[in-house]
Amino acid sequence: MGYYILKKSTKTVQNQKYYFVLKASNGETIATSEMYSTKQAAQNGIRSVQQNGSSADVRDQT
Repeated sequence: MGYYILKKSTKTVQNQKYYFVLKASNGETIATSEMYSTKQAAQNGIRSVQQNGSSADVRDQT
């Protein structure tokens, strides 16, 4: 099972300090989030992915 890592950026751009990384069980990065202004906002982003990600359909636009 994968996991999330909540990170604080050392290079802030316009108060965007926090982001999260979704990792596979083998440690490889699956996705990196957008930047968030607060830790709480980044945590809300994680919750959104957890709630919506498993039921999202795949739209191939190749």
